[in-house]
Amino acid sequence: MALGLFRVCLVVVTAIINHPLLFPRENATVPENEEEIIRQMQAHQEKLQLEQLRLEEEVARLAAEKEAEKEALERLAEEGQQQNESRAAWDLWSTLCMILFLVIEVWRQDHQDAPSPECLGADEDELPGLEGAPLRGLTLPSKATLDHFYERCIRGAPADAPRTREFVEGFVDDLLEALRSLCSRDTDMEVEDFIGVDSMYENWQVNKPLLCDLFVPFMPPEPYRFHPELWCSSRSVPLDRQGYGQIKVVRADDETLGCICGKTKLGEDMLCLLHGKNNVVRPGSEAKDPLCVGDSPYLDTMRVLKWFQTALTRAWHRINHKYEFDLAFGQLDTPGSLKIRFRSGKFMPFNLIPVIQYDGSDLYLVSHLTREPCGGTPPSSTDWLLSFAVYERHFLRMTSKALPEGACHLSCLQIASFLLSKQSRLTGPSRLSNYHLKTALLHLLLARRPAAWKAEQLDARLHELLCFLEKSLLEKKLHHFFIGNCKVPEAMGLPEAIRRAEPLNLFRPFVLQRSLYRKTVDSFYEMLKNAPALISEYSLHIPSDHGSLPSKAVIL
Repeated sequence: MALGLFRVCLVVVTAIINHPLLFPRENATVPENEEEIIRQMQAHQEKLQLEQLRLEEEVARLAAEKEAEKEALERLAEEGQQQNESRAAWDLWSTLCMILFLVIEVWRQDHQDAPSPECLGADEDELPGLEGAPLRGLTLPSKATLDHFYERCIRGAPADAPRTREFVEGFVDDLLEALRSLCSRDTDMEVEDFIGVDSMYENWQVNKPLLCDLFVPFMPPEPYRFHPELWCSSRSVPLDRQGYGQIKVVRADDETLGCICGKTKLGEDMLCLLHGKNNVVRPGSEAKDPLCVGDSPYLDTMRVLKWFQTALTRAWHRINHKYEFDLAFGQLDTPGSLKIRFRSGKFMPFNLIPVIQYDGSDLYLVSHLTREPCGGTPPSSTDWLLSFAVYERHFLRMTSKALPEGACHLSCLQIASFLLSKQSRLTGPSRLSNYHLKTALLHLLLARRPAAWKAEQLDARLHELLCFLEKSLLEKKLHHFFIGNCKVPEAMGLPEAIRRAEPLNLFRPFVLQRSLYRKTVDSFYEMLKNAPALISEYSLHIPSDHGSLPSKAVIL
């Protein structure tokens, strides 16, 4: 009963507490707060929607800017690529234009003065007939005029040559013998007998004064020897060293490099050929840097020339009391150029050239030449020029045996040399030399049949020689007759290295030196232009600018 009463009371209290009228103020504000909350929520929702719209617009703007930036970068990349392609195309076009211009310029230089088809012979085996080919429209004197000129001015010119050779050879024999007497066979250079070369010994000398060229071979004392090395023995050699060689000083027993100055007693006035006066290694000295090892082992041309000049001076002082003439050096830059001066005022020049033989052949390495065939100076003082003068003399002698009697080959060379020397006096020397004339003649001798060199063919062969020279000048190519020429007879005995070498172009300097080339070509055509007048004048008046050789020098 009590439990039931408690439940009833609990229900009544609960009802009173939960009645809406129990707290009238608070219950009355509940609906108002809800509406305010709803309005605030709606306002906040509107703000959120506005913010969302703003953010969407911002994102769209950023996306648009990014897209625009991407498009701009792509456009710039395309423009840069187009510019690079355009620049590359322009560079390629400029390069092609430059190459085309150079080709046209080279072609113009090589062919603007191209000779007529008759003069453009090809091989030595098939040289076309050049007799009717004009030399730039210039004509040579007639056959009768040439014959008359040769008989009066050329044929009698070498009359004094035998006496001149005999006199010079006798004096040089005495001079070299005196030189040997001053040298020790065990410690000094061994000087061998001289060898006559060039025009005086090939019988085509025409210019006066008559000049003898003599090679003087020399060898080192034992146990040393000279080991020549040709330019063609190396795989890669600069163009300016082609045609040269070097000479290494070696020991004959163990092939080791050595120098003579450290193991022999040189006189006070003698000079080591490898080392200077202040660099001589004396026996017993203990130099920290032995010059025989540190210095180059190759023979120096300048020191050889100085040694040779000193030796000749000492030898002359030993025998000068026997002669009634003076001996002097003719040219300061060529120590072997000597000149005999007689009391009458006349003089007789000759050249003594120190040389070294190559491997027992007739090829020699020379320290200098008074008339250098390559037309330039050696690249360095250890480079020695190769001389084929002895081979040239042998080839002319061998060829003459097969030619008809009184052949005109030397006559052609004499007339051409005469015209060149007179032109040099008129306009000054050019790069064209007698060696080039002789080289052209040697090529023609190898190409033509012996019957083509009869005496009555003088005018035709002279015209052919000048045409061949003109062709070589215009092509800037004149090959050395012996180097790399497989058509030279094997009986000449050329070294195998020379036969297998690449042909050497004697006109190579003309390829790079355009002013020199133009001067040489102009001088050549000027010589052809003046030839008729010179030949006619000298046919009537034989010049007597040089006196004849004195009867005989007096020996005391």
